[in-house]
Amino acid sequence: MNNISLSHTWAMRLWFLALCAVIIFFHLIPLETTPRRWAPPDLLIAFTLAWVLRRPDYVPALSIAAVLLMADLLFQRPPGLLALLVVLGCEFLKNRSGSLGETNFVVEWFNVCVVIAAITVLDRLILTMTLVDRAPLSLHLIQMVLTMAIYPLVALVTQSILGVRKLSPGNSDGLGTR
Repeated sequence: MNNISLSHTWAMRLWFLALCAVIIFFHLIPLETTPRRWAPPDLLIAFTLAWVLRRPDYVPALSIAAVLLMADLLFQRPPGLLALLVVLGCEFLKNRSGSLGETNFVVEWFNVCVVIAAITVLDRLILTMTLVDRAPLSLHLIQMVLTMAIYPLVALVTQSILGVRKLSPGNSDGLGTR
């Protein structure tokens, strides 16, 4: 029984990596040749936060860091900055997930919005302090708001289609933890 749970955990970890690879692939496809006046939501961050809040054992910090570092390199962003901020935000949510475990979705969504806002503000602040060229503030704000707005849909897809559900009080994961 324990081996089945452990193999399922590893399968879900690989599924998370595959999902992130698909998101990165579709982000890199050139669909338009003219610059956009808006920024799409950051689905990598939204899915990562949704998976972390539902099953933290499926997304260890090392895999989050690796995926987002690869995304930083492929999207030509400062390497490691957004990866570090998202890992810190995920660890913050993992530590709070014990207290958020039995709360309603509105509280979860509020906490995710706070983390997304903190990631955006800290990213913008660090880029400003280091004098790195950055996109206009309006694009960062649009992306932040759209990522916050799409989170309920991402959480629904994560739970209903991908099957990443929170553990019930009587269950434990493959490692024996709740």
